[in-house]
Amino acid sequence: MSPTPPARLLLLDTASLYFRAFFGMKEQRPAPDGTPTNAVRGLLDMVATLTTRFSPTHLVCCWDDDWRPDFRVQAIPSYKAHRLVEGSLEKEEAPAELEVQVPILRCALEAFGLPVLGVPGYEADDVIGTLTARHRGRMPVDIVTGDRDLFQLVDDEAPVRVIYTAKAGVRDAEVITQEDLRTRYGVPTGRAYAEMAMLRGDASDGLPGVKGIGDKTAAQLLRDYGSLEALRAAVDSGDPALKGARRANLEAGASYLDVAPLVVLVAPDAPVADVPLTLPRELADPETLQQLVETYDLGSPVGRLLQALGIRP
Repeated sequence: MSPTPPARLLLLDTASLYFRAFFGMKEQRPAPDGTPTNAVRGLLDMVATLTTRFSPTHLVCCWDDDWRPDFRVQAIPSYKAHRLVEGSLEKEEAPAELEVQVPILRCALEAFGLPVLGVPGYEADDVIGTLTARHRGRMPVDIVTGDRDLFQLVDDEAPVRVIYTAKAGVRDAEVITQEDLRTRYGVPTGRAYAEMAMLRGDASDGLPGVKGIGDKTAAQLLRDYGSLEALRAAVDSGDPALKGARRANLEAGASYLDVAPLVVLVAPDAPVADVPLTLPRELADPETLQQLVETYDLGSPVGRLLQALGIRP
């Protein structure tokens, strides 16, 4: 009898992965009916690769039920506004060839029996933050994403790591720990990384940050004062070490810094369904999966994921 493997939770930022699959696989490999399948194929292969490399016992495909939640837009109206389809207040700009694949890939994941979890009014990041908070200390947590925002959850003690795909892809993804945060950004913890991100802002998310403060200055200020809260208290108390343009910029950015945590910090308590997260030992819906294989010619990627999961077809 083989020993029971140690518990490990793998949380997938699913949209990050299928966007990467779509843009990374130039050959769209259309199905017999002409539907492109590169994002579907790529995502299934990514899940197989990650499962083989990190040997999770639990896995969740975290979903964006709302990619631009109202509570974040109310705090900072520019949040992701540049990604909106022109003339729309809700729809994210995305290639039509990708949009048609999203329902297919979700159906495939569910047919395998992999939990796909989202929450109305929240992003996948919030699902990840909540599941991390829920399971930290009970088992190691690995978060797979191409988004640096989730570096805020890195915690060696828990332990929580980020499997970062933006630079090297999934097969050679970087494993981010607190040592990486110290080496790359000069901050000691995931929380400090989040506070650095608030100060510097993020043009890709429409967050203005504080004028004149980039990564290095933000990290230095946090080292000098210990936290964003302590830095702001020093500004308010007239600390003589903060002067000139830096003081003026921090004072001018006060209203932004009041609301930045609402946007930057992921929710630790979103109402995520409490469902079994263990890897499936058999297919949840073999008939639907077979139909997808036949309709979209997905035999190869489906076979690879079956093998990675140890499921007999």
